[in-house]
This record gives sequence, C-alpha cells and structure tokens, in this order.
Amino acid sequence: MGDYIVSARKYRPSTFSTVVGQQALAHTLKSAISSGRLAHAYLFCGPRGVGKTSCARIFAKTINCSHLTADGEACGECESCRAFEEQRSYNVVELDAASNNSVDDMRNLIDQVRIPPQIGKYKVYIIDEVHMLSQSAFNAFLKTLEEPPAHAIFVLATTEKHKILPTILSRCQIYDFSRITVPDIVEQLKRIAANEGITAEPEALNIIAQKADGAMRDALSIFDQVAASSMGNITYRSTIENLNVLDYEYYFRLTDAIVGGDVSSALLTYHEIREHGFDSQFFINGLADHFRNLLVALNPATLPLLEVASEVVSRYQTQAATTPVRFLYAAMDLCNQCDLNYRTASNKQFLVELTLIKLCQLLSAPTPTPTPGGGLKKVSATSQPASASAPSPAATAAPAPTATATTATSQRRPSVPQASPAATAAVGGIPVISIRNINKPVAEVHSQPVKPAERRNMPFTSEQVRTAWAEYINEHPNEVFLINSMRSSLPVIDGTNLSVPVDNIAQQESIGSHMDELLGFFRDRLQNDMITIGTHVREHAKRQRLLSPEEIVAEMMVEHDSVRELVNRFKLGIA
Repeated sequence: MGDYIVSARKYRPSTFSTVVGQQALAHTLKSAISSGRLAHAYLFCGPRGVGKTSCARIFAKTINCSHLTADGEACGECESCRAFEEQRSYNVVELDAASNNSVDDMRNLIDQVRIPPQIGKYKVYIIDEVHMLSQSAFNAFLKTLEEPPAHAIFVLATTEKHKILPTILSRCQIYDFSRITVPDIVEQLKRIAANEGITAEPEALNIIAQKADGAMRDALSIFDQVAASSMGNITYRSTIENLNVLDYEYYFRLTDAIVGGDVSSALLTYHEIREHGFDSQFFINGLADHFRNLLVALNPATLPLLEVASEVVSRYQTQAATTPVRFLYAAMDLCNQCDLNYRTASNKQFLVELTLIKLCQLLSAPTPTPTPGGGLKKVSATSQPASASAPSPAATAAPAPTATATTATSQRRPSVPQASPAATAAVGGIPVISIRNINKPVAEVHSQPVKPAERRNMPFTSEQVRTAWAEYINEHPNEVFLINSMRSSLPVIDGTNLSVPVDNIAQQESIGSHMDELLGFFRDRLQNDMITIGTHVREHAKRQRLLSPEEIVAEMMVEHDSVRELVNRFKLGIA
C-alpha cells in the first residue's frame, strides 16, 4: 500500500513526445532547443492541469542534456538527465509564487541567479502561479528578467495571464496552452488502463474526460477515484454513480416524450431525476446540451463537435433524424430562458415543469387536459399533422379554411417561431434557416421570392383574418402588453398585405417584437405564404399631445364663433 503512486504523478510526462494534447507547442520548443535559439524568459499560460509545469521541467531537462536524441529529446542517461530524474539536480529551481510572493523572496531568488551551474549549461528558474507575485515583487524582479546572466533562463507559469504586468509580458516569449480535447484524454486513459491492468468501458472513459473539462490532471484524479470504487472494473454505470452524473438515457427518453407531446411521461421522468437527487438547474442545462447535440448530429460535417463516445453518436443521429430543426431551435431557447429565470424563481420545480410542458407543445397538436383520474392526457388533434416540416403538396392543395374551420383549429399546436420560406432551405426534408439570410432584417428576409413549388396562396377573407387575430391573442395569455396592443387594433387587408394601425410607438414595438412568430402563425392558419404584415401609427395619434390651457382656448375660438365673440367682448383670459 505504501508504494502506491497516484496516476497524475506516475504518468506525468517526462519527454515532449509524452505530453498530451500540446503537440504543436512541444514541437516549437524542441525546434528552439535543436537550433540553439533559446530565449532568456518564457511565459507558459493556460488552464489548470494542461501541462504547463510539466513542459517547463521537460524543457529544463532537455536543454542541459549532453546527448540529445535524433528527434530532439533528452537522452535520459547522461549525468544531468539522471540527476534531474532523481530530483537532485541543482540546475532546476522551482518557486511557488503563491506562497513566496514578497520582495524578500524575490531578492533571494535574484541572489541565486548569480551562481552558475556546476553541471550542464543552464540554470532554469520555474516560477509557478507567477500572477500571485505582489506589485513590489514584480518590480524587484523586472531588471533581472530583462538582463539575466547568460546561464539563467526563466520559465513563468500562470493560469491568469491578464494579471501579469505588461512590462513582464513584453520581456517573455509567450506560449498559450490549450484545453486538452476529450478524444486525447480518452486515448491517454486507455493507455493507462491497459498498463495498470484495469478494464474500462469506452463510454465510462468518455464521461471521465468530459468531467475533467480539458484538464489531464483532473482526468487522472477522477480515473483513480472511479478505479478504486469499481475495484479495477470501470463501467459506464459505476462511473455515473460514482461521479453523480445524470445518465444520458434520461435525455433520450425525455426527448422522445417531448417530441411525442407526452406531457405525463415528461413530468414523470423529471420527477424520477429529482428523486435521484439531481439539481433541477443541472438537469435543464443538460437537456439544453442534449438538444444542442441533436442539432450537431444532423450534419455529418459537424459530427466532430459531439464530445461523446462513438457508440452514442449513432443514437444522436437516429434521434436527430426524427426531430425537426425548428423544434431544436425553439427548445434550446426555452431551456435557456428557464436557466436564466431559475435563480430568481420562487418555485423552481414549477418553473422546470412549466418549461417541459411548453416543450411538449412545440410539436404536438394535442393539448394536455386533466382526466377524471387527475392525470394528463392528450386531446385528439385536428387533421393538421404534428410535423414541423414544410407542408406537403397535398396540404398546399387544401381548400381555404373557413371561419368555422379556423375556429376548430384553435387547439392545434402553438406556432413555433418560423422563418419564411424565403429564408429557409431544406436539409433532409426539414426546412432550416439559410446562413445567407441569418443577419438580414426580418422584413428583408420575408420579402425575398419563394420558389413557386413551395408557395401556398390560398384566398382568405377578412373574417378569417379577424378569427386568426383573436386566436393568436388567446394563445399568448401572459403577454399582457402585446394583448392590449392587438385588442386595440385590427388588421386592414390590402390583397395579401395586412396593415395594423396602432395608437403609439410602444404598441408598434410590442407587435413588431413578435412579428416573425405572428407572420408564421398567419401564413400557417390561412395557408398563404404571400402574406406580409406591417404596422403604422394612426395619423391622429401622431398629432395627439397634451395642450396647454391657452392652446385649448385658442382652438375653441377658431372652431366656435360664439366662444371667440365671448372672449373678445369681455376680454377674457386664462388666470
């Protein structure tokens, strides 16, 4: 038991070739050593656990090696290399600036700099967490850093480069270490598991790599923890239980319930997750990430962005194929809004449940209603399909909805914010927003031409417009200002253009903020893709303002002769 060494120390890289995830940076350092182009000061910066201090030690070992290998690595056999590996080398001095950050500590270091090395060419001073040095310590160190002795090389390491003085930065060669990718961490863990005789499922190693968040040191610590708890047999199940990670099976099951509009299953799944002790905000963020992964899985070009095990990628692709793109956009937005409102919500559980109910209504025509037993069931939908994709030719040829038919569709699914056909392109039969149009104003995108085969151009009446207008108001009960603005105005029909007169700029902005959703709603309800909607402030409203008493009297004198005569006869005025 006493000989056990944690993996983070046992498998710490000793050569540039064993450094994980920093190949380009290691190649640059090896090239500088081989060509003899060594600077007197380096700054290694980047997140924790990515190899900054390890690379500084390897660099110090390599520049003092007497017999470099053909590929520029330290030989590991000369006296300098053996002294370094046995931790008795005087050519490497490490200082932790977090606990040695005073002026006196820096002066002691400066005094040591004058002493040349006994073996090898250079003395390397590694200052870890250099951003912790005090202002006076930085100033005391500045002159030595600018003009050190020929045998002295400084390697500064930090996780917070922005805290380093610009005068220090300008005297160093700066190397930015990047986060280690999930595949690189997984490959390293596989090698370590094989070397240690530990069996590990690829999905389990992927969970460990994701939990490490780009830090190899953290990944090795987590690996040791899971290996100890599972007695050397690391499985996916033991890993998520040990690390308290929510099983992705919940998200796949929940997404199937949401797409199917099954509110009861969605709420029961959430209840099960809460019963296992998972935080609701952690859950909603995980659900948003799942929707993001489904969006990424739709396009083979973006599959490398999925940081999951290869065995799970096919599951994402399968579920993504049955999930409309517009649903994913709206679903991610709902999850994001829930996350933003979570901190201030007084009833956090209700907030999450309400979000799940809204998610279930994005695609499904059924509306959840209470059953006699107290549960939730789905109301039968009308003939409109639940798919959010573009209408089929049969739908295009359908007769224009009458006022009665329009009323009957009031229980159909709420309209998901939709791009106009001009702003969409079909990918696998599913319309998506075009990259060309993503930065254009809504009005400009809506005015673009639509392919004739994709247009719906059913005639409609003013009665149908008023009915659809009322339906939209009823489907947005929480939008108080929008409802008041819409109730005070009715659209005026001019061909396929609907012009909405409003009383003031505030009402115009309120309706305008919902214009994209409103336009998609009307085009769907009236089966006409030629419809455009605009707003304008009524002329009398533009002129309307508060008049002073003098102005009121003056207008009355202009409009009424009797008032003018009365004022002139008695020489009346405003007191």
